[in-house]
Amino acid sequence: MKSFLRKCTACGRYTLGDICPACGSVSVNPVPAKFSPEDRYGGYRRKSVEEEYGENGKYHHL
Repeated sequence: MKSFLRKCTACGRYTLGDICPACGSVSVNPVPAKFSPEDRYGGYRRKSVEEEYGENGKYHHL
């Protein structure tokens, strides 16, 4: 059986379970998803960022 290290969203402790044994909060995978140059949804993500934040992908105050 393969086990993955997880991080509690509330207290920041690491655990192997879905629920933190120290505080009872939910734990999540602390590692970001792998980058893939063949990402099928990358175009949609970039378009969404451009629509929300502008051409440079950065928020501009008006």
